[in-house]
This record gives sequence, structure tokens and C-alpha cells, in this order.
Amino acid sequence: MLEKRTGRMKVQVAVLLAMGLVGIAAWKSKTLQHSEFMETCDFEKLDGPDSEFCQGDLQVFYPELGDIGCTYIPKCHQYRKRITKEWRNPEIKYPQAEKNKNYVLIMADPDAPSRSEPKFRFWRHWLVIDIKGSDLRAGRLKGHVLTDYVRPTPPSRSGYHRYQFRLYEQPAYEAISLSPEEAASLGSWPLERFVEQFRLGSPVASTQFLTQHHND
Repeated sequence: MLEKRTGRMKVQVAVLLAMGLVGIAAWKSKTLQHSEFMETCDFEKLDGPDSEFCQGDLQVFYPELGDIGCTYIPKCHQYRKRITKEWRNPEIKYPQAEKNKNYVLIMADPDAPSRSEPKFRFWRHWLVIDIKGSDLRAGRLKGHVLTDYVRPTPPSRSGYHRYQFRLYEQPAYEAISLSPEEAASLGSWPLERFVEQFRLGSPVASTQFLTQHHND
């Protein structure tokens, strides 16, 4: 009889011990998740020549990040991974746009495949024409899309890439298009020649952000 009671007590102790271990594991998991959520995120502003590219008040909004103009995308909260794999095109806003004019938006990476060896510059990530100024002022990017939005995808170990946004005033009655060769490839795009061909002139506003591969 004593042996049976001893056996039952051992089983009860083992069950309680297992429950305690499960509780500790759950507590650690919740604590880890909480610490990750509470992790501070520093949004470092660009400086030097990189900051000089940012002209005017062109605003680029991604979820949770707000306006990322002239900043490094921080690694915390998996922001670099999410901008590459999850988030769709950002909201574009230009409060100074003239309501009765049309605009052209270009997003391009001049650092493909790397800033030290940009043999595929410019990599075209987005090209939209016929954007009404009234829509830009309201943050609604409507127009004729010549190149669908392509998420930033800097290769591993290629360092920081600049993702640049240029906004041009579109000349009246100018029929803007990509040649068949340009449309067939996103890389090695002659951006300057495109701008000159369609008489776009200098950007009325421009901004950029820098990011790198999310595992680097």
C-alpha cells in the first residue's frame, strides 16, 4: 500500500514539475515578445551628399514608418525585411503641387548591384506619369503606370542602397513612354536620357531613403 502511495506521489510531482516548466517557457516567450515590441527604434537621418539629394517637400509614407524621406531604414521590428517582402507601394504626397498641372514620378536605385560597383544603374522601381497635381496634394497617386512598383531588394552583402524618388513637372501635351528595350528590362535604365528625351528638366522635388539586406 505504501509503495502505491509513493508511486502516486512521484507521478503528481512529475506532473507539477512539467506544468511548471511549461509555465516558465510561456513566460519567457511573452517576455521576449514584449521586449521585442518595446525595442527602441532610432531613425537616423542622412547627412553629407546623401542628404543634399533631398530637395523640396516630397513625402513618402510606408506603414509604421511614416515619412521616410532622407533617412536610413532601421533594422528593428524587421522594418528592412518588411519593406522588402511585405509592404506595397508607399503613399506619395507633394503639398506644393499645382492643381492644374501633371507630374511624373520616378523611383530608381542607382546602386545596383552595389554602390561601389553600380554596373546596372539605374534600376527602375516605379514609373508613373500623368499624375494630377490635385491628387498629389491629397496623397493620392493616380496616373498612368509605365512600371509597376517593385519593392526594394538590396542583395546580401551589397551594403546600403539609395532608393531615390524624383518628381518632375510633366510638359503639356508630351506623350511619355518607354521604348521596347527599356520596357523589357528594369536594370541599366538610362534615366538621364529618358529625362532629356521628354524634356522633363530638373525635379521639382526629390527624396531618398537608404536600406540594406535585412540579414546584414
